[in-house]
Amino acid sequence: MRGYAAAVAKPNNDCLLVIDTQRGLDDPSYGARSTPTAERNIARLLKAWRDASRPVVHVRHLSVRATSPLRPDGPGVDFKPEALPLAGEEVYDKSTNSAFIGTTLEEDLRARGIDTLVVAGLTTDHCVSSTVRMAADLGFAVIVVADACATHERRGHDGQLVSAADMHRSALASLSGEFAVVLDTDAILRA
Repeated sequence: MRGYAAAVAKPNNDCLLVIDTQRGLDDPSYGARSTPTAERNIARLLKAWRDASRPVVHVRHLSVRATSPLRPDGPGVDFKPEALPLAGEEVYDKSTNSAFIGTTLEEDLRARGIDTLVVAGLTTDHCVSSTVRMAADLGFAVIVVADACATHERRGHDGQLVSAADMHRSALASLSGEFAVVLDTDAILRA
């Protein structure tokens, strides 16, 4: 697997991929959340990529569940203000966890010569993880920006509540080394 060195060595072949940074993921039904600075770090990454005229791609979840805060006809589907797409930035709508399923994302990235994805967004253990795993399996080098991702607490199969911080850390640990290089925003921006 190519890692962070690939992104630094070929700075014109990367893309910032911002996943599901939508208002609906603030719904209280999801419970406590990790990484309170994630949106601020996403905004910092977006500014850096835009200032450098590097490609930015947004992904939006359109849930097929009628009760979901991310259903297409509800206000929760809107992007958060820190992650609003600008004119000319691609937006891919999906209804599954992976941004590659049911979209032309892979083909479009390859057509643009992009081989490295820098990934931020929500939620670390669901749509970020699914997209990162599939991207790596498809041969992309992937960097996950740990402090620009977040998730929620979850109840395990045994009924025990797993904190949002533990869910986030566990999801990143399962991606690190096998599917992606995991770094923080400051390390990305320094490079």
